[in-house]
Amino acid sequence: MSTSWQDQAAVSLMLDDCTTWAIVGLSGDPTKTAYEIAELLQRRGKRIVPIHPSAPTVLGEQGYATLAEVPFPIEVVDVFRRSESAGEFADQAVQVGAKGVWFQLGVVDEDAFARTTEAGVAMVMDTCPAIEWRQRR
Repeated sequence: MSTSWQDQAAVSLMLDDCTTWAIVGLSGDPTKTAYEIAELLQRRGKRIVPIHPSAPTVLGEQGYATLAEVPFPIEVVDVFRRSESAGEFADQAVQVGAKGVWFQLGVVDEDAFARTTEAGVAMVMDTCPAIEWRQRR
């Protein structure tokens, strides 16, 4: 693991300074990790934006099929997808002007990390907001 994947400046930017989080792969299934993290983000004062092909409303927030369809600025794109399909969402995050990209625990794409950070967008991989908040205590 590269420690640059979990650069604390990037983690702090997203957890402390960004309020609108698009969550790729968020459905209405409360047994899924994405749902649990979305609830945590809401409790921490973040606005969540579900990104899912069926565009469900989740936790009271309207869903969208793609990042490009969201009609307001997104600050962080939090990706709950397998590593082999996550990179495209990092690229889309750069295209929509996000400030940060977060790949969840177990999600690693070194090429996407290089592309995203070279584009000037903060990125973390292979960690979770819940873990990072716990470590700050």
